[in-house]
Amino acid sequence: MKKAEITAFLSLTFVLLVSFVLGILEISIIHTSKNMSRLKVDRAMFSVFGEYDAALMENYHIFAIEGSYGTGSYGEDHLTGRMQYYGAGGIEQKITGIQYLTDQGGQAFREQVIRYMEEKYGISLIREFTGLTPQWEEQALKAEEMEEKEKGILEGVDDLMEGAQAPSENEDKIEEEISDEMADAENLTDGGPFTCIEKIEKSGILSVVMPADMELSGRKIDPGTQVSNRSLNTGEGVFPARQGTGGPEERLLFNEYILNTFSDAVSGKSQSEENSVPGGDAEDRSLAYETEYILEGKSSDKENLESFLMKLFLVRMVLNYVYLMGDQAKQAEVSALAVAVTTALLIPEAAEVLKQLILLAWAGGESVVDIRALLSGKRAALVKSSETWQVSLSSLLTLGSGTEQIEGEDVSGGIRYKDYLRVFLFLENTEDLNMRSLDRIEENMKTEYGMDYFRADQCITKLETDNTAEILGGITYSFPAYFGYE
Repeated sequence: MKKAEITAFLSLTFVLLVSFVLGILEISIIHTSKNMSRLKVDRAMFSVFGEYDAALMENYHIFAIEGSYGTGSYGEDHLTGRMQYYGAGGIEQKITGIQYLTDQGGQAFREQVIRYMEEKYGISLIREFTGLTPQWEEQALKAEEMEEKEKGILEGVDDLMEGAQAPSENEDKIEEEISDEMADAENLTDGGPFTCIEKIEKSGILSVVMPADMELSGRKIDPGTQVSNRSLNTGEGVFPARQGTGGPEERLLFNEYILNTFSDAVSGKSQSEENSVPGGDAEDRSLAYETEYILEGKSSDKENLESFLMKLFLVRMVLNYVYLMGDQAKQAEVSALAVAVTTALLIPEAAEVLKQLILLAWAGGESVVDIRALLSGKRAALVKSSETWQVSLSSLLTLGSGTEQIEGEDVSGGIRYKDYLRVFLFLENTEDLNMRSLDRIEENMKTEYGMDYFRADQCITKLETDNTAEILGGITYSFPAYFGYE
């Protein structure tokens, strides 16, 4: 017989070994539970972000969750509830960071637009414009200077008349002198070369530039309900953001998105692809001139178009005035008229002043015809020549009176209305473009797709949560989770 025995040492060794194995098992269970909790939350969050608004993505290429889920009543509990539904049950969640499309002046919206344009079109889409941006800025500055000159034309004429000797006795002489220079001319005090400018000053630019076949839209919106004007939901937390979204190339890409997505006053007038209506026929939209709204931000199509066309008028006036200053033949015509008029007024020393006023008025008259052509879907010459100049000095006397029929020719090699929209979009403040674009998207989602509950400041693009899970024997595990449309 052999005795079986175990020493104290072996007993302790066995206990330690069992404890070690059980400890390893417990640690494995804890880590597995942690990983499972993370997987549950990640899966749930991924599923929630898979519920992006399909209409917003299909029509405007923007990924975002519509936070009210079609109810019109928004609350963060909608998000946590959906995460619970998608398998995060038993895990407590607290939202620590959230980003809406409208946050930081529409930064999230702008990032997605630029990314979409880069992926779909690439930088080649705007390569031809990148070298022109300094010229656009220079033209805008000159247009601001021209605005003061345009406003001073009629004041200058009034000053001349006040300085004339016995003007009431000379009116017949003035009319006779001008009639000798050109047929069917009116006297200076009744407008003459300044008829068009006077009409613009009194009745606005639309009174002289609207083509005969163009019907002015009467659509309006309530500015107080727009994203850019009302009080908005704001997000919280700090999220990674793309740098350089305001650089020249990014600005041009974003502006091309606007031109390709929203309607304008000339959309649909031409059958050419470059001048077709973006995003459909726009019949159901609350504004017909959406790009002009994005530029000007006024409450009606009429106001937006008028404001934009006045800017365009001043830019065209600069370019046309520069041409006139280099055309000796046209300057000779104006000089002859100015001398005849000032002689009749007995103020021959004012001939040079009157000449400059008439040149400015002539440049303005040519600009009116340019805009008529652009609004008709035609092309206008960027830089004029004797062949592309369309308003004669004699026709200037009746331009704007309603009796002339100068509609403007389609100039081969010229630029279209959309090209001028592109210029002014580049010059506009980027945050204003972001928010007004969101104005139009929100309005269109409501009017075109019947989504009355849709609000851009309830559209979520990024989310961060703090999650707490009970994993074993009352042990809790807290961890963050993040997801966003990158």
